[in-house]
Amino acid sequence: MELQGFRHIYSGKVRELYEPTDPNFSHLVLIVASDRVSAFDHVLEPEIPGKGENLTAMTNFWFDRLDVPNHRSGELEVPEAVAGRAMIAKRLEMYPVECVVRGYLSGSGWKEYQQFGTVCGIELPQGLGFGDKLPHPIFTPAFKAEQGEHDENITFEQTIELVGRKIAEELRDLSIGIFIKASQLAAKAGLILADTKFEFGNDPRTNLMTLGDEVLTPDSSRYWDRELWDQGVRDQSFDKQIVRNWLAQNWDQTGAPPTLPEEVVTLTAQKYSELRNKLITI
Repeated sequence: MELQGFRHIYSGKVRELYEPTDPNFSHLVLIVASDRVSAFDHVLEPEIPGKGENLTAMTNFWFDRLDVPNHRSGELEVPEAVAGRAMIAKRLEMYPVECVVRGYLSGSGWKEYQQFGTVCGIELPQGLGFGDKLPHPIFTPAFKAEQGEHDENITFEQTIELVGRKIAEELRDLSIGIFIKASQLAAKAGLILADTKFEFGNDPRTNLMTLGDEVLTPDSSRYWDRELWDQGVRDQSFDKQIVRNWLAQNWDQTGAPPTLPEEVVTLTAQKYSELRNKLITI
């Protein structure tokens, strides 16, 4: 897509990046969230209607409520052609660390806990079940891999080796602090924030650690319905888990993935929309 005043510079799995043609704004970038959906390192077809707009709205929702510097900029207007699913952002010097915070036992953490009693090497109390709340949120960083590669879980000591102790501690403390604040706000909408991941970078114009990328969306976070969780229903979430589950049952992960059926696309779109609608009640 051509956008007046911007030059396309990058296509990711689900995002498009543009830079302003005006050299006075070379410190900015336009991030467009598409409706594409990816799973198991593949972009799938068809797209999920409304996904890009819902993810952008949720990121903006959280940026408005978190007292942390973020990459959003008001120096330029988002082009009308992508309004609602794009934002003007500051270019950051990104840290190569996915800042994962877990408050509940699920996903890959559950698999590791069953085998070793740990999550990313962090020892946890015995006797926890799937979906149980952890005694306190834990920081389980990952090394951010190149496009097409898998992120790799790393220890806090390895994080220190990557970015230095001062930055590592700031990443950890900021991530856990944001997670706690977001969890408290999500609870007001009847939601549980089970886990999430953040990305930070240094803003070279202010030298401040700055929150970037999408934030607390269902593509970067696991949300549960509190009422269902209280009833013991733990295999539920407001994200593309429906897509993953269908693929796991209908594809052996060799060759090109199959086309998603209409009912899976519709249900996934409804999940994104439902979460957005719940959040805006806060």
